[in-house]
Amino acid sequence: MSKGTSGEYWSAPALPSIFKHTLLSRYIPRFGGMTASKSGGEVVYLDGYAGEGRYENGTAGSAERVLKIAADHQAKNLVRWTCFFAERSAPSFSHLESVVAEYREQGVDARAFHGDVTGLMDEVLAVAAGRPLFLFLDPCGLALPFDSLVDVLARRRKETWPPTELLLNFSMMAVRRIGGNSHSAKGNERTNERLDEVCGGRWWRDFFADGYTRDADDKVAAEYSRRLGERTGMSTVSVPVTSAPGRKAVYNLVFGTRSNHGLWAFGDAHARARDTWWEGLELTEEAEDSALFAMATLQRPDPDHVRAEAVPAMAANLTELLRAGRPFKLVDHTLEVFGEHYGQVPETIARQAVKHLHGAGGTPSDGKGSPVHKLEVRPPVRP
Repeated sequence: MSKGTSGEYWSAPALPSIFKHTLLSRYIPRFGGMTASKSGGEVVYLDGYAGEGRYENGTAGSAERVLKIAADHQAKNLVRWTCFFAERSAPSFSHLESVVAEYREQGVDARAFHGDVTGLMDEVLAVAAGRPLFLFLDPCGLALPFDSLVDVLARRRKETWPPTELLLNFSMMAVRRIGGNSHSAKGNERTNERLDEVCGGRWWRDFFADGYTRDADDKVAAEYSRRLGERTGMSTVSVPVTSAPGRKAVYNLVFGTRSNHGLWAFGDAHARARDTWWEGLELTEEAEDSALFAMATLQRPDPDHVRAEAVPAMAANLTELLRAGRPFKLVDHTLEVFGEHYGQVPETIARQAVKHLHGAGGTPSDGKGSPVHKLEVRPPVRP
């Protein structure tokens, strides 16, 4: 994430960054694996707001985490990544460039660019012609203008193949700040217009017509994701990232894909990153607070309980899908299969749901076989 001033951001990763980095580390290798086999083993990655690449305490930032993946894939002759990293801040770019150079020496095709990501986009798209492309756009403030994103995703990279996927930081803090002031005497119309550009219109203002309400920002984020999906022909999901339980989201991560498998794999990666976030919170509290019952312990849902609840709920979702009387693969109905548990439980729970339904006589499919996303569920045989 770009940071114009050094501050404390790059001293060590905060909890929101831990979630984001874990999500990337889990999903990016799967994106490469899902797509490279059909592209001659070549994949392109763009981090549009790369920051310094590495924290002062030596922890890898988002840029270095992807570089590590690229180096590992190359060493194993799995995927050849071409990685672009853009950063506007000169001090941050100086650090980033040295990190990128380390991996270039290992043979990774990694390129650092000093400037705004929009100045790099043409080169990235030219290199990505005929290759899968993953766009990671993680600004510390407002995102790219909506029309610029649509131009890339709906005009220049509109095809199902080669695939294009997006992970975008949509700043909830900015939405709350701008929206809360949009009708006040202190409101700045130019700032409002900047959010108009990001959202692709003035529609967000309607959610703040009566001033700030607790869920106004959530509604804006949901509508932004819906509109982006509608304009680009992508399946989009928007997931909140918070700094502590019960707090408002710092930002939402908006994921976009045209692949059923991508939607499936992202939900699994999100669920596992979520567990890592909770574990990181618990470790932080153990180090900082000696209270007998820490906040994380009190508020964290028991993972075993969540998964136990998810199995019958997802089995019921399968039953609804089977009402059409036709067999189907789980991956072709990802959101319908997981329902409200999408991104909350790993993909293994889908197998358990099939087995649960099989045990209840709801399907002859027994849930065996791999991989789980390709499991076929068949309607029951009626006498």
